[in-house]
Amino acid sequence: MEYRQLGKTDMKVSVLSYGASALGGVFSGTDDSEGIRAVHASIDNGINYIDVSPFYGDTKAETVLGKALKSVPRDKYFLTTKTGRFAKGVFDFSPEAIDKSLQESLNRLGTDYLDVFQLHDIEYQNRKHLSTVINESIPHLQKLKEQGVIRYYGITSYPIDVFKQVQVEAQVDTMLCHGHYMLSDTMMLDLVPYAQNDGVGLVAASPLGMGLLTERGVADWHPATQADKQCVLEAVKFCKANGTSLEDLALQFSVANPLIPTNLVTSSKSNRMINNIRVSHEKMDEDLVAEVQKILLPIMNKDFDFAKNCEFM
Repeated sequence: MEYRQLGKTDMKVSVLSYGASALGGVFSGTDDSEGIRAVHASIDNGINYIDVSPFYGDTKAETVLGKALKSVPRDKYFLTTKTGRFAKGVFDFSPEAIDKSLQESLNRLGTDYLDVFQLHDIEYQNRKHLSTVINESIPHLQKLKEQGVIRYYGITSYPIDVFKQVQVEAQVDTMLCHGHYMLSDTMMLDLVPYAQNDGVGLVAASPLGMGLLTERGVADWHPATQADKQCVLEAVKFCKANGTSLEDLALQFSVANPLIPTNLVTSSKSNRMINNIRVSHEKMDEDLVAEVQKILLPIMNKDFDFAKNCEFM
């Protein structure tokens, strides 16, 4: 496994990291025992950065992850969770909600500190929470950092301009962006100057586009159109004809760029995580990438509206 520096933090993180959303049954039904095996397989095979949220499965993902980590030495992994977005459409970025959420997450995860604590999906509900995030939430996270209960803090979002606004008005340690660094979307590279100038640690989530760049396709909540899905299907067929899969190529593409320290992938299946890690170690076929990106051109850098009529992301 290759490890890269995460911004100005003291963490060298695995280029492929574990996103625990699948443990909450976000994509499909799960078996908790197998989910625990997936966490252990990930750590045993070099992954050292784990991301979760109380929102995933209405705290189920944190609960299962806590059980999995019980038998793993704390110095074997970096642990990050989120706050501010909760089940049933509840958003609350107030200092009081943050404190309550933090303590509950620590209890579920079985630890007394977090390596990174993140404000979750700050752009939702027509961005009405941004003022609170900038003026109240981030200053409060700085206090928690000074107290030692969290080591670093950051934000998660989808629109690139939201990250830019927050970093101009309030400094953070990390930025987690989903769906904007993958074969069909490289808009996250617009954040690289903040990483280089301010030492922000960039975390890319979902190199498979939350199921978009897969043969099985997306869940019902994904806003991809039928035309989008047909475009991806053509790429799937092309990859098969050239002896690989779109999923494998997408993983290799995501981890190949040293400007993106780590890429979150999720699965509740141990064999799938082992395969993801194996594939990420293999050399990427750059010529094939170029051809596949031509096929994916109709959806290249497409901004999906995840916030509209969508309860998951």
